[in-house]
Amino acid sequence: MSQESISIETTKVNKPLNISWQGGGLRWKISVAFSGLILLLGVLVIGIVYFMTDKALHRQVDLRAMAIATNLSDASAAYVSRRNTLELDVLIAKYGRLDGVAYAYIQDPKGEIVATSLQPFPAELKDLAAVERRTANSRVTNIRGKSIYDTRVPLLEGQLGTVHVGLWADSVQADVRGTVFTIITLIAGCLAVGIVLALLLAAKAIRPLLDLKASADEISRGQLDTPVTIQSTDEIGELARSLERMRASLKAAMVRLNRE
Repeated sequence: MSQESISIETTKVNKPLNISWQGGGLRWKISVAFSGLILLLGVLVIGIVYFMTDKALHRQVDLRAMAIATNLSDASAAYVSRRNTLELDVLIAKYGRLDGVAYAYIQDPKGEIVATSLQPFPAELKDLAAVERRTANSRVTNIRGKSIYDTRVPLLEGQLGTVHVGLWADSVQADVRGTVFTIITLIAGCLAVGIVLALLLAAKAIRPLLDLKASADEISRGQLDTPVTIQSTDEIGELARSLERMRASLKAAMVRLNRE
């Protein structure tokens, strides 16, 4: 085999498969157009839902942390005022064992730890003692290399100190991701159903045109005895009636020519 023939065969093998929009059939065009539109809208919906849901879930987590810290503040105010450390330790330990709670502790107005669920108390949390303690606040901190959502609530308007409750960031993010993933999965399922329906509708919409094409092919081959029987009130129906009139006219013309 010559070098020229080898080059030609290599060119044929390496030629990429290119399906142009103009070269595709009408069914393919309608299917691609509908599917692309559904996918585009689906991506936009998923993005909006992800953003809104993620924001709303984090808001709910903040409200949950604030509710836990507020309840702990209300429950511990009397014990702190009486310096009842035994009851405080029991109460703090109870709140520290709640699902997703990393720690709970109480500081006095001077920043000293009155009661805590963490033993020993992490050095990373001691820096929080210098912040303003008369207002509720939330922040993200780190303890032992893990991120925590720390919520601070004043104890008796800050006169007795502050209550701190921390939620594990991993637990919060896992809950958020689980909920968002479920919603996105449902949306993706709806998109899949929508694409299947779009393909079915495209096939149904193109069927009359394929029948008209078959009738036109028969007429072009001189087969004028089969009438065009597509019944529709839309533009396809008008095209079918025009084609039927053309078939009838051609047949009549052929009959006249045969008589002559």
